Order: sequence, then C-alpha cells, then structure tokens
Amino acid sequence: MFPRLRPDFSSLRWKIAALAAATALLVVAAVGVLVHAWTARDIRDRAEAQAFNSLYSAMDVYRRTGTLVEGAELDPADLPATLRHPADGERHTAYDIPASWAAQRTGGPGSPVLAVSHQMGTELHNLRQLDVTMAVASLVALAAAVPLAVYGAGLLARRLRRVSETAGRISAGDLDARTGPAKGRDEVAEIASTVDRMADSLAQLLRTERQFTADVAHELRTPVGGLLAAADLLPAGETEDLLRARVRDLRGLVEDLLEISRLDAGAEQPVRARVPLGAVVSEAVARTGLRIEVTVAEREAAQTVETDPRRLERIVSNLVVNAHRHGGPPVEVAVEGRTVVVRDHGPGFPADLLLHGPRRFQTGATERGAGHGLGLTIVVGQARLLGAELHLENAPAGGAVATLRLPFRPSGSCGTAASA
Repeated sequence: MFPRLRPDFSSLRWKIAALAAATALLVVAAVGVLVHAWTARDIRDRAEAQAFNSLYSAMDVYRRTGTLVEGAELDPADLPATLRHPADGERHTAYDIPASWAAQRTGGPGSPVLAVSHQMGTELHNLRQLDVTMAVASLVALAAAVPLAVYGAGLLARRLRRVSETAGRISAGDLDARTGPAKGRDEVAEIASTVDRMADSLAQLLRTERQFTADVAHELRTPVGGLLAAADLLPAGETEDLLRARVRDLRGLVEDLLEISRLDAGAEQPVRARVPLGAVVSEAVARTGLRIEVTVAEREAAQTVETDPRRLERIVSNLVVNAHRHGGPPVEVAVEGRTVVVRDHGPGFPADLLLHGPRRFQTGATERGAGHGLGLTIVVGQARLLGAELHLENAPAGGAVATLRLPFRPSGSCGTAASA
C-alpha cells in the first residue's frame, strides 16, 4: 500500500488559507448579522405603523357608531401589560412576538382600552428563510473561496520554498545555487533577488580567499623546501634537530594548505579500488607512528569496500592524529562493516565545532575540548570527495567520537576516477 500523505498544517500555505477562511467567515457573519438586524427592524417598524393606523380607524368608527371593526377588541386578554393601563388617552404601541399591538382608551380614566394587533408570522417566517438562504449562500461562497485561497497561498509558499531551498544549498556549500530570475515585483521576488546577490558576493569572497590560500601555499613551498635542504647541512646537535622539526612542521602546513586549495577548487578526483577496509585502516594508523590498537570485528575482517585507499588513509590518519593531540588517552579505532570509528577519552569536541563544523586554523585548548585545525578540514573535504558521511559528536561518558561511514558500492561497479 502507498503511504498516506498528510498535509502539513503548520506550513505557511495552510496558515494563509486558514486566515483567508477566517476572514471570510467574519465578513459573512458580520453581513448576516447586519442584514438580519436591518430586516427585523424594518418588519417591526412596518408592523407598528400598520397597527397604529388600524387603531386610528377602529377608534374613529367606535366613537361614531359604538361598534368594533374586525380585528379590534376592548380590553383583550392577551394585550401586553404595558398597554393595559395607559396613563393618558393617546395611542400607544407595543411589540410582542409574533404580534405588534396598538391600544388607546376609549374615553376618560377607567374607560375600556381599544386594541388592535398585527400578526407578523408571515414576515418572521420570511426572515427565517432569509437567514437560511444567506447561510447556505455563505457556505457555498466559503467552499469556493477556500480552495482559491489554498491555491493562491500554495503559489506563494512554493516561491518562498524555492528561496529557502536555495539558501539551504548555499549554506551547505553549493555556491552556484541561485533562485534564478524572479517573476513580478513583490516582496518574494525582492527576497529571491537579495538571496542571489548575497550568494554572488559570498561566492566572490570565498573564491578570493581560496585563491589567496593557494597562492600563499605555492609561494611558500619553494622557500620551505630550501629551508629544509639548508637544515640538512647544519651540524648534528640539539639546535639542528629542533630546526629540522620546525621546518618539517612548516612544510606539513604548506602541504595541507595546498591540499585544501585543490579540494576547494574541485581539482581532486578519487581513484577507487576494492580494498579490505580493516587492512587499510590498520595501515593508516601504523603510518602515524602512534601505538593505537585497531579493533576489527572477526566477521568484518574480510570486508571489502570500493573507495580511494590513499584518501581513506589520509582521513583515518588525520582523525587519529587529531584525537592524539587534542583528546585524551586511550585513543580507540574500531572498524565495523563500512564504518570507521575513532574515539578518544578527552574533554570532547567544542560546542562550536559540533554546531558549525571544522573551520580552518581554529584549535581548541584541552580545557575547552578537542581542538581542530587544518586536519579536520581536510578530513571533511576528503570525505565529501569519497561520498562518505562524517559525523562528529561527544560520547555520553566523555571524549570525542568521529564516525566515518563509507557509501555502499556493489562489487563490479566502476573503480576508476570519478568526478569531484
């Protein structure tokens, strides 16, 4: 069976539709109340006027002939209390549903009261029919207006969703994402245009930064190589060892900058091959020179994956070195299925790293948590190039945990170069 798609009533589309429906209901209710009140008042005024005129004619006949015309009565039993004992001899009216009464004394005080009534049953029935007709017409109009409101709100929501998706793609690193030319000159078109201009400015700034990084790395590579060659000519001793170590660190920094610039430029391409994951991870850890045990589940010892082994070694070695430098012992590496987990027992990753991801040249002292510089930045770029998922978190018991999950590629798939 197909899953049932439930509308998201918290979306802007349904909120606008609900607001339009509520507005329509308020308008319909206000118009209905006004029409009902005006019609009821008109019926009452006409009934009172007709009763008043009938009383005038009946009183004239009664005083001249002493007889009662049809519809006129003396002190009728159902006469409203307000008309039973009028204070003067003038004509008075009273409204008592479903009749309108008019009464007047026939003579002086104590004389009988002549009264006539006008029944409004037909008019009140017509009023009720008018109310029903208006209610039905309002429901029909509302039923037609709501779909139109939903459709119109949907058009607006789709345009806003397109802008939101573009902003999300830009935030995820796709600097070529654009909403494209916007139709109209409303606020949504203005927002879309602003997002595109922001993306253009951001892309230009990042291109300038990346070009600067690449230029600096290339310019430094030659003098750093010269420094390393000159250091080899120094006589052996503590000073020579210290200088050579610092020059190697500087050369490593330059190589990292060059690698990042190539990743940023999209110039790198993975060369995939089917390799045993446990063996590649063990080799990468061994090349760091650190005494760290790699745990590979027995059932996973022969597990092979299709990936770029050189880049995978680069990722694992950077994670291990980062855990060793900024975390706390022991550092543990585990391989299970297509997943590699590197964990230390230090203070964990800083909250800013977990929120925004690795940023270049940002490191953390041990009291703030596990640090990160270019190493994790390279890890993120290489993992993206391999199509792998990298998840950074802090373990509940303490320590930083980096989980690398390689993509599933069935045996026999293409193992040559793939586009970055």
